[in-house]
Amino acid sequence: MYLWEIRRYRLLTKEEEIELAIRYREKNDQEAGQKLILANLRLVVKIAMDFHRYWMKNLMDLIQEGNVGLMQAIRKFDPHKGIKFSYYASFWIKAYILKFIMENWKLVKIGTTQAQRKLFFNLTKEKERLLSLGYDPEPKLLAERLDVKKDEIIEMAQRLGGWEVSLDAPVKEDSKQDYSSFLPSPESGADELISVKERRELLQEKLEEYRNTLSGKHRDIFDNRILTEEPLTLQELGDKHSISRERVRQIQEKILKKAKEWLMENIPNFEENFSDLLHE
Repeated sequence: MYLWEIRRYRLLTKEEEIELAIRYREKNDQEAGQKLILANLRLVVKIAMDFHRYWMKNLMDLIQEGNVGLMQAIRKFDPHKGIKFSYYASFWIKAYILKFIMENWKLVKIGTTQAQRKLFFNLTKEKERLLSLGYDPEPKLLAERLDVKKDEIIEMAQRLGGWEVSLDAPVKEDSKQDYSSFLPSPESGADELISVKERRELLQEKLEEYRNTLSGKHRDIFDNRILTEEPLTLQELGDKHSISRERVRQIQEKILKKAKEWLMENIPNFEENFSDLLHE
């Protein structure tokens, strides 16, 4: 019934999205905001269906959570940035749906931090891989392989105590299907649920926007110490701008701090979904 109902609302062109978003942002036009929401309800359903295999309960749970993400996207969207609204909103929708699944999974309490999700999706797979290679999958080695702290490995192992056995149990007494069939494939870990390519493209775009807020030696230091694959030394930049290498280091730290703050304001759920890309 719900799916049939939302078919009544037509999709918008990019120009229509921008016009409505400007009216909502600059004039607090609630009718414009409502039109944006209604036109993108099908997007929420599409994304919710992509996540449905991770949540074998009512699809409407995911749709309702995705709608909350959609409303948050409308509040945060800046139509002057040149990004298509549906593309921008998809990040908020995915983030809210994923957070809901992580917080409400009853079979296994997997936690909500990036490290905890990474462990949940990859820990057992990595244990099996190490065993097949003849290694003892002890916490220190697992931590190195999964790029997390040893203490987090131990904590997750305690939290998931006996989980492999429980996941092998049949769903029903006469069923051949076990609970493990409902879990995401380890190859599609939480970090990959939001496309790495999409995240990288958006991050590069936003870094370029941030770069345009800089000028003079600050932009030069940003270009030649942070963006480039072959950074100049502190001394080289210091000589270029007639300042000490320590002053260059201070400016670099200030730029990085402001860049992170700027990205957190302009990219939804930046810490959760994008901060790892800064270290690539």
